[in-house]
Amino acid sequence: MTNNPNKVTFYESPPRISEWRRFWRVFLQRKLVIIGLMILLILVITAIFAPWLASYDPYRGDPYDALAQPSAKHLLGTDIQGRDTLSRLIYGARMVFIVGFVTTGFAATVGVTLGIIAGYYKGITNMIIMRIMDALMGFPMIILALMLAAILGGGIQNVIIALSVAMIPGYARILHGLTLSIKENDYILAQEAMGSSGRRIMFTHILPNSLPVMIVLITLQLGTLILAEAGLSFLGVGIKPPGAAWGAMVADGYKYLTTNPVLSFAPGFAIMLVVFAFNLVGDGLRDALDPRLRGLL
Repeated sequence: MTNNPNKVTFYESPPRISEWRRFWRVFLQRKLVIIGLMILLILVITAIFAPWLASYDPYRGDPYDALAQPSAKHLLGTDIQGRDTLSRLIYGARMVFIVGFVTTGFAATVGVTLGIIAGYYKGITNMIIMRIMDALMGFPMIILALMLAAILGGGIQNVIIALSVAMIPGYARILHGLTLSIKENDYILAQEAMGSSGRRIMFTHILPNSLPVMIVLITLQLGTLILAEAGLSFLGVGIKPPGAAWGAMVADGYKYLTTNPVLSFAPGFAIMLVVFAFNLVGDGLRDALDPRLRGLL
């Protein structure tokens, strides 16, 4: 509207931008993110259809075919027990998803809950929870996971427990800081003035407002977990034989680097590729959920 009282000018408001459209536009604007999504899609398809994609039983070998070189019969050769390397690599994708997503889900659930409770109630509750988290964070994540896995023993269940406990402090610390910040907003103070319970405020107001940060953190942590599981399997405290785990395959194959390098290089390359893909997707989510880019379309 102009300053002239005799002339009225109306300006058309800008069109409303769909949040979903903005999210996908920012998320997919980088080609590397699309590459990461394609790699993860291939991994998902491989894990789901492993029995149909694998030409051989990954757990049964042929001693007469031990340490065979790559050929038309065995595209990536065979290991010391005559098991097809490509089939074990395909079945190893299942272990990646089982360990990665189950561990992340458990660690994120417990860590987020503890972080929100500690940040909201403060006082003695905050002190007890966060001192325990500080004690756990005194150990590097992989060292703590290695120690717990050695105590509990190998196997997929114990590996998940060890990695979950090692990952909980990171989620708890971040949610603790976010809760302290979100709690000072006016809408939280209004809910408290209206008599809303602490549980309602924590899980219907604080938690939804911290989800963007948590989604990015979870995505980035998936790559770290895959590397950690591979490290535990490489050190012999991960997935027990004859389970097909990429880290264990690297450990079994490094003895034959001079004669059969593909036994270690193939699973090592698969680990690198999947971790790279998760990091690319995590970076894309961080950009798409960044409020500073909210006006980009």
